[in-house]
Amino acid sequence: MTARFLALAPLPLVIAGCAPSDPAAHAARAAAAIAAAPAATVVGPGQNCIDRSQVRQTVVRSDRVIDFEMNGTKVFRSTLPNRCPGLGWDRAITYETSVNQLCTQQIVYTLQNIGGVPQRGAGCSLGEFVPIEYVKE
Repeated sequence: MTARFLALAPLPLVIAGCAPSDPAAHAARAAAAIAAAPAATVVGPGQNCIDRSQVRQTVVRSDRVIDFEMNGTKVFRSTLPNRCPGLGWDRAITYETSVNQLCTQQIVYTLQNIGGVPQRGAGCSLGEFVPIEYVKE
Protein backbone atom coordinates (compact mmCIF):
# COMPACT_ATOMS: atom_id res chain seq x y z
CA MET A 1 0.00 0.00 0.00
CA THR A 2 2.84 2.40 0.73
CA ALA A 3 4.38 2.03 -2.74
CA ARG A 4 1.02 2.81 -4.30
CA PHE A 5 0.68 5.98 -2.21
CA LEU A 6 4.19 7.13 -3.14
CA ALA A 7 3.50 6.59 -6.83
CA LEU A 8 0.39 8.76 -6.65
CA ALA A 9 1.85 11.48 -4.42
CA PRO A 10 3.25 13.62 -7.31
CA LEU A 11 -0.06 13.54 -9.19
CA PRO A 12 -1.48 16.81 -7.77
CA LEU A 13 1.66 18.65 -8.91
CA VAL A 14 1.27 17.33 -12.44
CA ILE A 15 -2.38 18.29 -12.58
CA ALA A 16 -1.63 21.72 -11.17
CA GLY A 17 1.01 22.19 -13.88
CA CYS A 18 -1.66 21.64 -16.53
CA ALA A 19 -4.15 24.09 -15.08
CA PRO A 20 -4.94 27.07 -17.31
CA SER A 21 -2.93 30.17 -16.51
CA ASP A 22 -3.95 33.78 -16.86
CA PRO A 23 -3.94 35.15 -20.43
CA ALA A 24 -1.23 37.75 -19.75
CA ALA A 25 1.19 35.08 -18.51
CA HIS A 26 0.35 32.89 -21.51
CA ALA A 27 1.03 35.78 -23.91
CA ALA A 28 4.33 36.57 -22.16
CA ARG A 29 5.47 32.93 -22.45
CA ALA A 30 4.51 32.87 -26.14
CA ALA A 31 6.45 36.07 -26.82
CA ALA A 32 9.49 34.67 -24.96
CA ALA A 33 9.37 31.44 -26.99
CA ILE A 34 9.23 33.37 -30.25
CA ALA A 35 12.01 35.72 -29.11
CA ALA A 36 14.23 32.69 -28.38
CA ALA A 37 14.38 31.94 -32.12
CA PRO A 38 17.12 33.64 -34.15
CA ALA A 39 16.21 37.05 -35.47
CA ALA A 40 14.66 36.90 -38.91
CA THR A 41 13.15 39.16 -41.52
CA VAL A 42 9.89 38.16 -43.17
CA VAL A 43 10.46 38.10 -46.94
CA GLY A 44 7.02 37.28 -48.27
CA PRO A 45 3.49 36.29 -47.42
CA GLY A 46 2.80 33.23 -45.31
CA GLN A 47 1.49 30.12 -46.97
CA ASN A 48 -0.59 27.16 -45.87
CA CYS A 49 1.66 24.37 -47.21
CA ILE A 50 5.27 23.61 -48.13
CA ASP A 51 6.67 20.83 -50.32
CA ARG A 52 7.87 18.12 -47.94
CA SER A 53 10.40 16.73 -50.42
CA GLN A 54 12.13 20.13 -50.53
CA VAL A 55 12.79 20.24 -46.76
CA ARG A 56 16.54 19.86 -46.23
CA GLN A 57 16.53 20.34 -42.47
CA THR A 58 14.05 21.00 -39.70
CA VAL A 59 15.34 23.16 -36.85
CA VAL A 60 13.29 23.33 -33.65
CA ARG A 61 13.88 26.72 -32.03
CA SER A 62 11.54 26.52 -29.03
CA ASP A 63 8.27 24.99 -27.84
CA ARG A 64 6.49 27.18 -30.43
CA VAL A 65 8.88 27.85 -33.30
CA ILE A 66 10.15 25.47 -36.01
CA ASP A 67 12.26 26.56 -38.98
CA PHE A 68 12.03 24.48 -42.15
CA GLU A 69 15.23 25.00 -44.14
CA MET A 70 14.56 24.09 -47.75
CA ASN A 71 16.83 22.93 -50.57
CA GLY A 72 18.55 26.07 -51.81
CA THR A 73 18.38 29.04 -49.48
CA LYS A 74 14.68 29.37 -48.59
CA VAL A 75 13.60 29.07 -44.97
CA PHE A 76 10.02 28.88 -43.72
CA ARG A 77 9.22 29.58 -40.07
CA SER A 78 6.16 27.99 -38.53
CA THR A 79 5.01 29.52 -35.26
CA LEU A 80 2.73 27.00 -33.61
CA PRO A 81 -0.62 28.37 -32.39
CA ASN A 82 0.06 26.87 -28.95
CA ARG A 83 3.07 25.77 -26.94
CA CYS A 84 4.10 22.18 -27.68
CA PRO A 85 5.27 20.60 -24.39
CA GLY A 86 8.77 19.16 -24.63
CA LEU A 87 9.44 20.38 -28.17
CA GLY A 88 12.11 22.89 -27.14
CA TRP A 89 13.77 20.25 -24.99
CA ASP A 90 13.65 17.31 -27.42
CA ARG A 91 14.39 19.51 -30.48
CA ALA A 92 13.06 16.90 -32.89
CA ILE A 93 9.73 16.17 -34.58
CA THR A 94 8.07 13.35 -36.44
CA TYR A 95 4.85 13.31 -38.45
CA GLU A 96 2.76 11.15 -40.74
CA THR A 97 1.31 12.33 -44.02
CA SER A 98 0.09 10.61 -47.16
CA VAL A 99 0.85 13.60 -49.37
CA ASN A 100 4.09 15.35 -50.25
CA GLN A 101 3.16 18.50 -48.34
CA LEU A 102 3.28 19.81 -44.81
CA CYS A 103 0.36 22.11 -44.16
CA THR A 104 -0.99 24.39 -41.48
CA GLN A 105 -2.86 22.35 -38.88
CA GLN A 106 -0.69 19.26 -39.65
CA ILE A 107 -0.04 17.44 -36.40
CA VAL A 108 3.63 16.95 -35.58
CA TYR A 109 4.89 15.02 -32.58
CA THR A 110 7.89 15.63 -30.40
CA LEU A 111 10.43 12.87 -30.89
CA GLN A 112 11.79 11.81 -27.53
CA ASN A 113 14.85 9.66 -26.92
CA ILE A 114 13.95 7.37 -24.03
CA GLY A 115 16.71 4.93 -23.15
CA GLY A 116 18.13 5.16 -26.66
CA VAL A 117 14.75 4.37 -28.21
CA PRO A 118 12.96 7.13 -30.19
CA GLN A 119 9.37 7.54 -29.04
CA ARG A 120 6.55 9.83 -30.03
CA GLY A 121 5.71 12.55 -27.52
CA ALA A 122 3.18 15.39 -27.48
CA GLY A 123 1.23 16.16 -30.65
CA CYS A 124 0.88 19.76 -31.79
CA SER A 125 -0.43 21.51 -34.90
CA LEU A 126 1.78 23.58 -37.17
CA GLY A 127 1.13 27.23 -37.86
CA GLU A 128 1.40 29.15 -41.12
CA PHE A 129 4.69 28.83 -43.04
CA VAL A 130 6.25 32.28 -43.28
CA PRO A 131 9.28 32.76 -45.57
CA ILE A 132 12.16 34.34 -43.66
CA GLU A 133 15.80 35.26 -43.95
CA TYR A 134 17.99 35.04 -40.89
CA VAL A 135 19.34 38.41 -39.72
CA LYS A 136 23.13 38.39 -39.89
CA GLU A 137 24.70 40.00 -36.86
